[in-house]
Amino acid sequence: MISVSKLELRVGARLLMDDVSFRIDAGDKIGLVGRNGAGKTTMTKILSGDGMPAEGHIERRGSIGYLPQDPRVENMEQLARDRILAARGLDEVIAKMRSTEEEMTSEDDAVRDRAMRRYSRLEAEFTAAGGYSAEAEAATICANLDLPERILTQPLKTLSGGQRRRVELARILFSGADTLLLDEPTNHLDQDSIIWLRDFLQQYPGGFIVISHDVELMERTVNKVLYLDANRSTVDVYNMGWKNYLAQREQDEARRRREYANAEKKATALRAQADKMRAKATKAVAAQNMLKRADRMMSGLEGERQAEKIANIRFPTPASCGKTPLTAEGLSKSYGSLEIFTGVDLAIDRGSRVVVLGYNGAGKTTLLRMLAGVGEPDSGVVHAGHGLKLGYFAQEHDTLDPERSVLANMKTAAPELTDTQQRTILGSFLFSGDDVEKPADVLSGGEKTRLALATLVASGANVLLLDEPTNNLDPASREEILNALHNYEGAVVLVSHDEGAVEALAPERVVLLPDGIEDLYTEEYEDLVTLA
Repeated sequence: MISVSKLELRVGARLLMDDVSFRIDAGDKIGLVGRNGAGKTTMTKILSGDGMPAEGHIERRGSIGYLPQDPRVENMEQLARDRILAARGLDEVIAKMRSTEEEMTSEDDAVRDRAMRRYSRLEAEFTAAGGYSAEAEAATICANLDLPERILTQPLKTLSGGQRRRVELARILFSGADTLLLDEPTNHLDQDSIIWLRDFLQQYPGGFIVISHDVELMERTVNKVLYLDANRSTVDVYNMGWKNYLAQREQDEARRRREYANAEKKATALRAQADKMRAKATKAVAAQNMLKRADRMMSGLEGERQAEKIANIRFPTPASCGKTPLTAEGLSKSYGSLEIFTGVDLAIDRGSRVVVLGYNGAGKTTLLRMLAGVGEPDSGVVHAGHGLKLGYFAQEHDTLDPERSVLANMKTAAPELTDTQQRTILGSFLFSGDDVEKPADVLSGGEKTRLALATLVASGANVLLLDEPTNNLDPASREEILNALHNYEGAVVLVSHDEGAVEALAPERVVLLPDGIEDLYTEEYEDLVTLA
């Protein structure tokens, strides 16, 4: 279904992978793995046809459904349901049928007769595309992804980032494509939806490639693994399930170490012997041959693979501030007749820790945007207390300028720092050399997360507003941010589906949306984290 031959991928001057060949056949359910920045997102983008490789050839057969980490929709006025049905072209047919139904009520006999004939043709077209059964199928997918009727009837512009991404996931799954390319499909899903998605992919008749840090999703759905080795710019193909892949990789590493150690021992002995023989002119040729033999022994062998670098994530030492640096009174927000929340009051004291919980669409992201000053409430006010210095992490990376480079984004966030200080912070987040000149728009989701976190470190913020900060991070980077969150001395307001993030925060209080109820955080609220 997709055949890749001698693929070379680059981001700017940086080589991601070279001379890579593999196939995705019907029934192949592939887990694409590798550290953040190894090229997973770039590869899926190229495979989808939404970009060109530096070298190599890609042959695509059949339809492809591609879910990027940051979906972009041109028509934000489109209704969510129409966006999903558009995957099979049903949205335009349905719109025409609705329009024709109105004409069929005309008192003008000629208009009514033409409309009735047109309606018959449209209904035949609708039936050929799957018709009412397709609508029912789409409705089932939407229900399982927590997209109720009230969301489906809204324009995309009124939805939260998480809701829009679930709409895109529903659209891709509904498309019935021969091959799915899914980049972090569990982002913004609650636990029930994740469980349903695992079952859906397990039974999916086509092939797919999935990038995910959800270990259980990989264990239950994957029958083949592609490992992107950033150190060697290669792709290793494992024709096996996830658990066998993990065991095989461990065995491969052990075998590589043994082979390298044995060859190094023999080569060292040959070189030592050659050094003794070189002093005698009669044995110089033999000594040279020994050295060549030692070099051949080591050629092409790998020892223990170079450890993958991990971002050194540490939140800033908070600037001094008053007792209550941030308060909100009577915050309300509606979209048209749809009320999101109303009457939310919040007081963030110095060093306090608050988690915001609520079902998808309850307004968690909207509330954080208001507190950050990038969203306006319909009513109510946000007060900045003495010495307030905000650091805002947006789940959609809205704080980054996609057109500007990594370094330029850092300069905007921390203009008071020297160029050397800015580069040092970026280096601790694995941006060094030419990487700092890359535009933010070409970064993977994990790299954007690291850049956004780096700008927070440079800010000296005493109140952090964190909206899903662990999304898109590999396990090692996630552990780093959890440690940083646990040790941060300033105040935090956190929105997250990640139980580990809430545990690391150790919140004192919880705000429940949409009702705006504030309560002391207890173990009773733990079950709401993954469901929220």
